[in-house]
Amino acid sequence: MSRRKLLIGGVVVAAILGAVYLTGHFLTGTKLPADTTIAGVAVGGMEPAAAENALRRDTEKRLAEPIVAVVGSKKFEIVAKNAGLEVDVPASVAAAGGNRSWDPRVMWALFFGGEAESPVLNVDKAKLDAAIASIAETVDEPVVEPEINFSSTAPVKVKARKPKAGNLIDQAAFATRVQESWLMTDRPVPIPVEQVRPSVDQAGLDQAVAQIAKPAVAAPIALNVGGKKVDLPVTAYSPALSVVAVEGKMTAQLDPKDLADPLRDSVTGIGAKAVDASFTIVNGSPQIVPSKTGIGLDPKTMSTKILSVLTATGAQRAISIEATSVEPAFTTEDAKKLGIKEKIGGFTTEFPYAEYRNINQSEAARRIDGTILEPGETFSFNDIVGERTAAAGFVAGFVINGGVFREELGGGVSQVATTAYNAGFFSGLEDVEHHPHAFYIDRYPVGREATVYYGNLDLRFKNQYDNGVFIHAWVDKSAPGRQGRMNVDIYGTRVYTIKARSSGRYNFRSPGTRRDSSSACVPQSPITGFDIDFYRDFYQGGKRVRTEKYTAHYQAADRVICG
Repeated sequence: MSRRKLLIGGVVVAAILGAVYLTGHFLTGTKLPADTTIAGVAVGGMEPAAAENALRRDTEKRLAEPIVAVVGSKKFEIVAKNAGLEVDVPASVAAAGGNRSWDPRVMWALFFGGEAESPVLNVDKAKLDAAIASIAETVDEPVVEPEINFSSTAPVKVKARKPKAGNLIDQAAFATRVQESWLMTDRPVPIPVEQVRPSVDQAGLDQAVAQIAKPAVAAPIALNVGGKKVDLPVTAYSPALSVVAVEGKMTAQLDPKDLADPLRDSVTGIGAKAVDASFTIVNGSPQIVPSKTGIGLDPKTMSTKILSVLTATGAQRAISIEATSVEPAFTTEDAKKLGIKEKIGGFTTEFPYAEYRNINQSEAARRIDGTILEPGETFSFNDIVGERTAAAGFVAGFVINGGVFREELGGGVSQVATTAYNAGFFSGLEDVEHHPHAFYIDRYPVGREATVYYGNLDLRFKNQYDNGVFIHAWVDKSAPGRQGRMNVDIYGTRVYTIKARSSGRYNFRSPGTRRDSSSACVPQSPITGFDIDFYRDFYQGGKRVRTEKYTAHYQAADRVICG
């Protein structure tokens, strides 16, 4: 065969293939590849418009079907429409072959069969994150870092908290699994849980007790002040002292605020401390208590110098410091500028008699009482109340941990957080962070309640007003046969009148039953889970000017049988 004939033949074959390829391009997009499914819906061979209609009809029906997620023996349900998941129908059909394409694989699939395609999703990230976080509140067991605290009475006792590994949901990975699994499988979605180890182990804690904690309180620290020598007793600084994990190392810390009181003249015989301005409530109205200038030892300077000799012995256990005029951090003029003149919101909750509630709620309320938020400042429950430890005055009580009741230090403190949250809610303060309990507790307003867990869950609200606010918190203690009352009032300058309303309960979840043979078991009655929307309406001059919507997701609480 001549070269010319071969060339002509090649041109003819190329022309035929080109015509086939061009024809294939124009055929793609006219109908979907044979045997194609999208989210389990058979759309193979359909025109794109018909495929969209079929996919839309099917997925709209399935929006209310729960996505089941499991970890161990625990089972949770996520409703797609409440978690912000919906199918982008046109994009899903286009991705499955509903558009024209030059890809030979798409042309081949048009005649010889497609695949099981995943849907293209539109995701409301905020709603999905909220659904995931609600489950995490039930499952997560926060890591416990070691910490050393000290008693304030002689002889000073060293109190060491042991480290404990935690189990935390990988929320980003969980959200990805939910999106990938929805409509593609009937199998439960495994919840990814990671063990998180404390940054310092027991050996590191033991070493810190021997090398930092015990030497720190072994003897007084000598003060040289302008030629005068006095001893600073261990009990004067031990309440301000802690040894905590910082970047994987146990480190001594002194809180200047907690050190200020022991530096008054009754301890050192030197000067008199400065007194900040404050507020008190007289006949329901806030009144300013004037500030006072002091003479004495600056707490910040003292804390730095004490830390430098904390583990020293003998003559090296001494510091030199000058007594100076100490100005209050918050003056009378500062207080006047805040414009705090009237009650703008408040709330009260009741609690049944339990001595641990009286103790823990009173201690938390004492720490919150008197808090001043200047314009732009944010209230943090965990920052103000601090960790709930025995050294801080808290005792063991019941908390929700891992979806069940457990006895831990600080039980009952979430009631203080709930009351403070509602006081901030009705004062119109900006909601920065709050977390409803894992399951509903009926002595709280449904939806409008807040739980806290130090180092993990906080309650935060921001003073977005031009004036300051002052928080007054107190407890009317319970007694046998008498309910206690937790009270929080907030004062400032009124800008809004706040009203609350809520939807009915929906998306009910049924509890199961579990047995617990551990020594920490607390018997528990079953509680049905549900969702509820609640609203905060802002009024000015009798007219509603703004509305905020919130949704609380309550998981079902299993019946717990001990033994």
